[in-house]
Amino acid sequence: MPASQKTARRPLLVTSATLLSLSLTSLSTLTAAPAFAAKPSPSSSASPSASPSTSPSATPPATMSTVGGELLGKPGTQATLGGDAPVLPKGISARSWIVADAETGDVLAAHNAHWRLAPASTLKMLFADTLLPKFNRDDEHKVAPADLAGVGSGSSMVGIKENETYTVHDLWLGVFLRSGNDAVHVLSAMNGGVKQTVADMNAHAEELQALDTRAVSPDGYDAKGQVSSAYDLTLIARSGLQKKDFREYCSTVRAKFPGETKKGKNGKKSRSSFEIQNTNRLLTGDSGLDSYQGIAGVKNGNTTNAGATFTGVAERDGRVLLVTVMHPEKDEHNQVYKETASLFDWGFKAAGKVTPVGELVAPKGADTSGEGTAEPSAQAGATASASASGGAGGKSVAARASGGGGGVGVALGIMGGVLVLLAGGVFLVNRKWPLRGKK
Repeated sequence: MPASQKTARRPLLVTSATLLSLSLTSLSTLTAAPAFAAKPSPSSSASPSASPSTSPSATPPATMSTVGGELLGKPGTQATLGGDAPVLPKGISARSWIVADAETGDVLAAHNAHWRLAPASTLKMLFADTLLPKFNRDDEHKVAPADLAGVGSGSSMVGIKENETYTVHDLWLGVFLRSGNDAVHVLSAMNGGVKQTVADMNAHAEELQALDTRAVSPDGYDAKGQVSSAYDLTLIARSGLQKKDFREYCSTVRAKFPGETKKGKNGKKSRSSFEIQNTNRLLTGDSGLDSYQGIAGVKNGNTTNAGATFTGVAERDGRVLLVTVMHPEKDEHNQVYKETASLFDWGFKAAGKVTPVGELVAPKGADTSGEGTAEPSAQAGATASASASGGAGGKSVAARASGGGGGVGVALGIMGGVLVLLAGGVFLVNRKWPLRGKK
């Protein structure tokens, strides 16, 4: 693929109160290091178009896409560290990863950024970014048996029942929190079917210049030829975070989901609900794993073919970073989250001390006039209020930080133990295309 021209960068304006002042989790001792491009260990190679390999000895192709910069097309680790920059964390076993500044688009460091690998449920970010604008969140849909046809065996499910009615809001909660393939298929049916949805996703990926990505299933379930890359998943997440509903759903920790309608002894019908929790362990925490300070989404995935994959967004001290980690070789519990946290920690310490090795490119149709547009403040405030309350029983990271349980670290200020919000604002991302004055 041809190298892209240097595109204009775009700002992410994160509207929040005074940021968390808690100390960072310490990394292993980090010292300055020169620029380098580590070479992959020798073993069998694969072409960029080949199906992803699950062999532990798999290595990236010798040449990959150069979208975003020439260095990003090279195999191995790419980083240019200044004299006072911390070295990259040790023990990162992922086949591919990337650390990027979400505001400027600068890629701070990367490892096999354009290696085309199976994405698992992180592909749901593309699904959401493609379909979210198509439906009103209050729209209702009665699920027909055909809507659930083709859901893969062993899929993650939220528990949708045939002949029950759900709002679009319910369905998106099922997609983001439980990674429900059943919810994905129902929304796909509403969009004209799986085939149409996959076509829409691939067209949107091309528009975003996520050219390593090829969707075959809308939910990320293993399928022959279905690939993405750490670079593309980061690009897709950045695009999705410009949508207010995307931000709300990916940061919601727990919510109530409609259950099955039942008829009582008196013949009266009733419908209960049950709680669902986000499967993003950096958001919720887990046994032996704390929630990550400043985390605000985005999406995790795990299949036999893809291994564990994760894209996350976090903010500290006014800086917003995106990290994607694909297929750690270490087979340890929560390894993908541990490696992501280490890369986040490095990124926040290294920001401003490294020379970018590439950039996250703008969509093909992005405004490059220097003006751009941002989400209206009134609309953003309404989003914040809805997200802070969790909407329809949901609890966002903002609500959780103010006492919702679990001590989730969020990109918001805590002063004197009180959560301070600007006009009810939670993690708001209002980006202009591009950042004025930067070409």
